Amino acid sequence: MKIKEIIEITQATVYNCPDYEFEVFYTFASDLMSDVLLHGSNYSDIALLVTGLNNPQVIRTAEVLDLKAILLVRGKKPSEELINLAKENNIILLSTEFGMYKTCGELYKHNLKPLF
Repeated sequence: MKIKEIIEITQATVYNCPDYEFEVFYTFASDLMSDVLLHGSNYSDIALLVTGLNNPQVIRTAEVLDLKAILLVRGKKPSEELINLAKENNIILLSTEFGMYKTCGELYKHNLKPLF
């Protein structure tokens, strides 16, 4: 699924998106970055991280795993620091008003597979 489709499905706000054609095949949802580090390494370069955590650790975790896309849920608005870190690391950063359950359900309904 292309990032532009994820934006449409989740009605996401775009904070950084260097490539709207970037394709993800898996999603991983967690607010615990330790879980993401533990379970998120397989296929992380083609996965979307869905999280409600809104701080620099999210970008740092994405850097470690080579994640290219993050979707914040529950209407979280990233700080300028978070946006700048995403830009510096070429990471797609989006936000949706949907809760995590609805976000994951909508993505799953549109055939985005779970990473874990």
